Amino acid sequence: MSDSEKGASSSSKQDKATSEQDKLIEGALGIIKHKLLVMSGKGGVGKSSVAANLAIALSKSGAKVGLMDVDLHGPDIPRMLGLKGLLDVSADRRLVPKEYSKNLKVVSIESLTQDQDEAVIWRGPLKMHVIRQFLSDVHWESLDYLIIDCPPGTGDEPLSIAQTIPGTKAVIVTLPQEVSLGDVRKSISFCRTVKMPIIGLIENMSGFMCPHCNKSVELFGAGGGFRTAMDMSVPFLGSIPFDPRMVKCGDSGESYMDKYPDSDVTKAFDQVVQKIKEGSQVKAPVPESKPTQQAEQTDEKDATAMKIAIPIDEGRLTAHFGHASEFAIVQVENREIKKSVSYPPPAHEPGVLPAWLHELGVSVIIAGGMGQKALSLFGQNGIKVVTGAPGLAPEDLVQQYLSDTLVAGENVCDH
Repeated sequence: MSDSEKGASSSSKQDKATSEQDKLIEGALGIIKHKLLVMSGKGGVGKSSVAANLAIALSKSGAKVGLMDVDLHGPDIPRMLGLKGLLDVSADRRLVPKEYSKNLKVVSIESLTQDQDEAVIWRGPLKMHVIRQFLSDVHWESLDYLIIDCPPGTGDEPLSIAQTIPGTKAVIVTLPQEVSLGDVRKSISFCRTVKMPIIGLIENMSGFMCPHCNKSVELFGAGGGFRTAMDMSVPFLGSIPFDPRMVKCGDSGESYMDKYPDSDVTKAFDQVVQKIKEGSQVKAPVPESKPTQQAEQTDEKDATAMKIAIPIDEGRLTAHFGHASEFAIVQVENREIKKSVSYPPPAHEPGVLPAWLHELGVSVIIAGGMGQKALSLFGQNGIKVVTGAPGLAPEDLVQQYLSDTLVAGENVCDH
């Protein structure tokens, strides 16, 4: 057999092995509903801690969760969760994940090594092979969520996941500081390049409550993650405060959430999980050719439940939404007003109010005047805008809107 024939035969065998492995991966992942890749633009942002606690929070909410650590050079998940020893092998020669709790199982490259302090020195092709082997050989049972913790950056590991697991969505972790935000923008660009949907951005270590003066200390700045999410048109899942007790729990392998169930950190993770379970995802860009206004209104109003926002001052619609002292959020079910709650708005900066109302679940805002940039930002957040409304009470405006009797004038704001 000539060298070329040998090469062709070897390539054919390799293609066949890859094809068989693809089938194993497809079978292993076919019983998993949602796959979330937790990634970051740089190290030191607490990505693995977020991945571990996100998995715990999801499992405590009743979901069946798998946590997969593919941070091949720095696998920290087993130590954070207090898991020791090698993985078991099933009768069909597949890896059996470690059981952390009834609803959470974990697998990590560290559980395959005899010496946990031994450095893993691998080049790209070998790392990609190991990740594929992980995916095909682990005996996952039916799961609601598979959380995948990968190394920081946009290298081999996240690329392997994006190419191997169809339907994977990214959860990106950042700090509030600008250095971290610059790197996270690269992660967002990476996801868009490989066409991986981004389920949202989490700002970690967003503030520290001083135990002596009870004042919040901005260790790494404040609000940077939120602003970046808005600038990049990415959903913002929430901010996780800094708590030194989280560090102690991670070092000792204890569950922070079990130990401190009423802490701000635990509540923040619960809120993030709620947004993920509600299906938070990137809003599609506003199409150039829209359906008619009447068709849009019919679609919105026929929804079983919706929330309508009204910017108010002294109980009535204010002419410019950015000058509102409060926002009335009117909840509607089956075209009937159920309740109205007023909230003071956050500081008025570009993009803040549309994102804030989106987080509150608002799908329509009735306003007086609104500039083109604000109109665009509301569109990016999936919120329909009705402008030129008269200065009436919120319930009156909503009732008129629902009954198609709202008379809207011109949008007086043109900036």
